[in-house]
Amino acid sequence: MLDRRVLDGIVNKALTHGGDFADVFVENRVNTLVACEENRVERVKTGIDTGAGVRVICGDTTAYAYTNKVTEKELLRVADIASRAAKGEKQDIVIDLKTVEPTVDLDVAIFPEDVAIGDKVRTVETVNRAARQADDRIKQVMAAYSDVTQDVIIANSLGRLVEDRRVRTRLAVNAIAAEGSKIQTGFEAIGTNQGFELVTDEACNNLAQEAARRAIMSLEAKPMPAGKMTVVMAGEAGGTMVHEACGHGLEADLVQKGLSVYAGKKGQKVAAAGVTVIDDGTIPKKYGTFRFDDEGFRTQKTVLIENGVLTSFMYDYLTSTKDKVAPTGNGRRESFQYKPIPRMRNTYIAPGKDNPEEIVRSVKNGLLVKKMGGGQVNTVNGDFVFDVAEGYILKDGMITNAVRGATLTGNGPEVLQMIDMIGSDMGFTIGTCGKDGQSAPVSDAQPTIRIPEIIVGGTTHG
Repeated sequence: MLDRRVLDGIVNKALTHGGDFADVFVENRVNTLVACEENRVERVKTGIDTGAGVRVICGDTTAYAYTNKVTEKELLRVADIASRAAKGEKQDIVIDLKTVEPTVDLDVAIFPEDVAIGDKVRTVETVNRAARQADDRIKQVMAAYSDVTQDVIIANSLGRLVEDRRVRTRLAVNAIAAEGSKIQTGFEAIGTNQGFELVTDEACNNLAQEAARRAIMSLEAKPMPAGKMTVVMAGEAGGTMVHEACGHGLEADLVQKGLSVYAGKKGQKVAAAGVTVIDDGTIPKKYGTFRFDDEGFRTQKTVLIENGVLTSFMYDYLTSTKDKVAPTGNGRRESFQYKPIPRMRNTYIAPGKDNPEEIVRSVKNGLLVKKMGGGQVNTVNGDFVFDVAEGYILKDGMITNAVRGATLTGNGPEVLQMIDMIGSDMGFTIGTCGKDGQSAPVSDAQPTIRIPEIIVGGTTHG
């Protein structure tokens, strides 16, 4: 898109009126969305979004300007706007960009742009058909396929020059079941930083059948009784709990602003012995994996909590300079229209040594959570409320009837301190994380864990 000479000039121009750091982010994004609803394909959208942004950091001030017009003349103009807005001390700096090579290899077998739109349409039709055929009580199905191919160039005043191609593919289905006056839903999604190889007939059928099964299960489930009880969160439930109740509080910008319950606690015990929390952008085939973050720093594995002790936070460049540490490769932005901020990638509780089946058998009275739903979290104090999308009553170590309407209410740091059994398994889920008006693809995971006592909300009606 732009050669080294032009990028050199843009970064140098951004610092002509002063500043501590400058970078340019250039992006060309190709998107496809195919959605099926009401038993027919309702939407087929393709698009290309191209643009670039220039950022200048001067002390605690960040100036950011962007444009859709990616030409040398336009970007020099944008760089001048950002430079003047930063209002730093004028200095003579000459940037000499050097290409940074990736250390993570991301293999894409079938690039989405090489696949005919008709094949993508057939994918959602296959999912729709498989979900409807799963049970006569499935009355509505919504299936969506999406892919993104993002080519980026990142150059900054540290002399780093990065060129990268990022590919992500996602397939999701929401099945709606009805029986009499009861209506329940089941949702399932898969996603990866690979290409169209994700979408096999087996994957489509499994996804559809799982969503339909969960919807039917909810129809047949009994109302959840409320009260304090032992909760076992299965590995397959995914890491929604760690992402929401813990992960956001470990992002360095929230910590530095005093908006995190973990502020000032580095080096302290914040979780039970054996609990290790990791954010890793290098795991192959995961939705939150990439070679470089959106500031041009290599992605890496960052241990946030080790054996219960808080060891690190997730940093972008700006927050890392404030704490005088190295960036962790967590600087992410939704697109060229946004400046980067610290964001999670693939966040998980590391597996332990306990047998998952023995964890379940250890519970006399409690709840087994097999799938988490949505929820709300207060990062300042760690309080949360989560919906349970799939749960079962545990009685004398046995999995009994399914329940619906269950919620989990508690405090993230307190729950981490309470965990007393950690399974040897691990299950990932994918999601789109929102923060400061920006969205980012992530995944999260956990092993099977036991929480001795937590407030479980229920329902009083059938």
